[in-house]
Amino acid sequence: MEKIKQIDKINYDKLMQEEISTFNGTKKTILLHSCCGPCSSACIERLKDNFDITVIYYNPNIEPLDEYIHRKNVQIDLLNKLHIKYIDADYDNDHFHELTESLRNEPEGGKRCLVCYSMRLKYTAQKAKENNFDYFSTTLTISPHKNSDIINKIGKEIGDNIGVKYLYSDFKKRNGYLRSIELSKEYNLYRQNYCGCLYNKEIKK
Repeated sequence: MEKIKQIDKINYDKLMQEEISTFNGTKKTILLHSCCGPCSSACIERLKDNFDITVIYYNPNIEPLDEYIHRKNVQIDLLNKLHIKYIDADYDNDHFHELTESLRNEPEGGKRCLVCYSMRLKYTAQKAKENNFDYFSTTLTISPHKNSDIINKIGKEIGDNIGVKYLYSDFKKRNGYLRSIELSKEYNLYRQNYCGCLYNKEIKK
């Protein structure tokens, strides 16, 4: 499979705004998968007026374990400051390796990343369904290094299969990524220098 082209053909931010416009001023519940505290900061800011947000931290791709724990603690500390509800999840790193070991040499944005996105979004959708959330979504689309078109298509398909609404997003639109950097400085958040996947880190050496 060729590396995914970094082109988003659909305006997912506009689709999100159109969906929110149907709420007629009421708030909906959303389970927001977060990859890290810095990325979640701007996403929460954008959603908080229209959603009762609960963040779930399910990132079995992050290694080593002390890095995972550090990022999780940064996330929890931020959520406490913002008064946002939080759901923890099992590390599940062995399962991540079961799914991705054969794809260890894939480039960033290739098949391994798609498996990783699907794993995390499926878990989030299942928890959203079990706990009767109106929507689920992910902070992953705020990254300028990730293809929002692919992430949104995966999320929509998973949501349809499980039976819970997926909220389209492209949080990097409207200077979302820049805002996350500003908020990271404001809250003195640790900003990691790799996505979390050691496969990717090894390839970049």
